Amino acid sequence: MAPIPKGGTVAVTGSAGFIGGWLVRTLLDNGYRVRACVRDINDASKTDFLQKLPGFASHRLTLHAADLNDDGCFDDVFRGCHGIAHVSHINKYGDADYVKMVCDHMIASVDQSASVNRVVVTSSVAAVVSESNFDEMVNRPVIYEDRFPDGDNPRLSGYSKSKQQAEDMFAEAAEASGKWDAITCCPADNVGPIQSAHQGNGGPWQGLVKKMLQGECNPTVHGYRPWHTVDVRDTAAYHMKLLENVNVQNGERYIAYSTDKIDIEEVCRRIDQLLPELSYATPDLSEELDEEGLARSKRRREVYAGTDLRNDRIRSALDFTFRDLNDSIRDCVESLITVGDVEPVLRDGG
Repeated sequence: MAPIPKGGTVAVTGSAGFIGGWLVRTLLDNGYRVRACVRDINDASKTDFLQKLPGFASHRLTLHAADLNDDGCFDDVFRGCHGIAHVSHINKYGDADYVKMVCDHMIASVDQSASVNRVVVTSSVAAVVSESNFDEMVNRPVIYEDRFPDGDNPRLSGYSKSKQQAEDMFAEAAEASGKWDAITCCPADNVGPIQSAHQGNGGPWQGLVKKMLQGECNPTVHGYRPWHTVDVRDTAAYHMKLLENVNVQNGERYIAYSTDKIDIEEVCRRIDQLLPELSYATPDLSEELDEEGLARSKRRREVYAGTDLRNDRIRSALDFTFRDLNDSIRDCVESLITVGDVEPVLRDGG
């Protein structure tokens, strides 16, 4: 299969989102033409930031209303595109019939386009490792692309299952077509600046930083799992590079993370360290746990500490350098204040 041509046309689903918005901006900055797909083109709270990008004024960026639930909604959008970045979330994770319906009509639109060379499907590191089965992480501690969660685990989340299902459906359809290929990108915990106020409520990572600024930091979030971080701008760049790379092959998957691990408490502490001028009032991070709670916390932290995060494949394929996590945290905080209108809790006199 062929990579997309430099300066070609790319459709991005979920363009109003955190990753999607940065991918639109990254593609434009690198000379591409972009068709930004959003559910409601008239929702100014989610599309104004796209219309303020320079490419919109020149019509190199166009906005398109496309609801994933509507069969055929991408037919006209995908026609003439060289690449598709399918970043958008779906409505019903865990519903296999629903996921199949969405994938089927999107794949049909790709096939009908007669122009698309490559689709990059945004999956998740949740399709690589599950947090619901600790024995799985003890027995298979290396987190890399060929790893999958224990599918027989009844506690495996619908999110993980649906992401894997979409990966498989696109790769199999591309193989059957022989005219385009499907590459999977599995981002981990995206941290970095928001471009629109509504993005400060999602993530959940930028949403958690927002709560920190407002005085709330709960170490039990995600069961004491440390963040496996990647800058959202790096995730966007990976998507673009996977679209244009000549060496990737249909069905391959790539994890996007720096392999850094950081506990949520340390993220909270680091805000004041990185921005002392802000006078941020770091909240009390101590926990009042009984003996059972202390044992559970210790056990979970030990299991996560024993995992070995690898990004060899994406480093080898894309020759990419990750942003420093401190830059990601700083830029996230400043954007939440300036773009998201978050009022941080300050120390007395701050």
